[in-house]
Amino acid sequence: MDVTALSLVLVAAVLHAGWNFAAKRVRQGGPLFVWSYYTAAGVLMLPALVIALATTEAQPQWSWLAAICVTAVLHIGYGVVLQRGYDVGDLSLVYPLARGTGPLLAVVLAVLLLDERPGPIGLAGAALIIIGVLTISTGRVARRRSIRAGIGYGVATGALIAAYTLGDAYSVARLGIPPLIYFGAASLLQSLLLTPHALRHREQVRLLWAESRREIWIVALLSPAAYLLVLFAMRLAPVSLVAPAREFSIVLSGLAAWLLLGEAGAPRRLVGSAIVLAGIVAIALA
Repeated sequence: MDVTALSLVLVAAVLHAGWNFAAKRVRQGGPLFVWSYYTAAGVLMLPALVIALATTEAQPQWSWLAAICVTAVLHIGYGVVLQRGYDVGDLSLVYPLARGTGPLLAVVLAVLLLDERPGPIGLAGAALIIIGVLTISTGRVARRRSIRAGIGYGVATGALIAAYTLGDAYSVARLGIPPLIYFGAASLLQSLLLTPHALRHREQVRLLWAESRREIWIVALLSPAAYLLVLFAMRLAPVSLVAPAREFSIVLSGLAAWLLLGEAGAPRRLVGSAIVLAGIVAIALA
């Protein structure tokens, strides 16, 4: 895997773990929190979007608009389902399942649909990451109903991750949409699509901003930065390698859940984290 691409992905993983930790700390999540950070991110992205549109040498196509609409809808679904998972389950359960299911499906579909051939070492690395994710996310837990719900939302989130990862890879690599234009326009559209819901619950939005302003801005800053790095990486390396390499964030989120949130199962999660790291090394050598 290209060294520059891997570096971009690893930095993105650190940022991704950071914003998910902030999202988990929000007590009143759901669509209103998703709207809040999408709107804040859209405001932050607007100047960069305007500059990118004014300076790009690429010729905009109608296919760009269709791709942006698709990714906006998928990201809204991802944000809402993930936040619901955090409402009912532990960070150290929902996050690894979501991040593990996503690359598993993304690698399989990239090979089947995009005709990518990552090679045996790359595929072995992806397999190690998936095994590490399963190690982190399994084990005996007392709150069985909470665990079942967390597993369900984690897997559903992973399926949405796989869908938007493949769509985004196709958009920036095959359609040639500049990442800043693609992500910036999608961020604004995501906010617009959720605005009617936010207007119907203005009082709840006001309370959410009063209680969780810091977390909203953390997510609004780190989430776009993380995914823009991934989009640029997708221009340098196959999505079947980029998607699994992003899962270094599982190591960081598992440690944060143990050290900062006091969640149980630290030894098992550390073993799983070591397996994930081994998979990342294999991907780097692919």
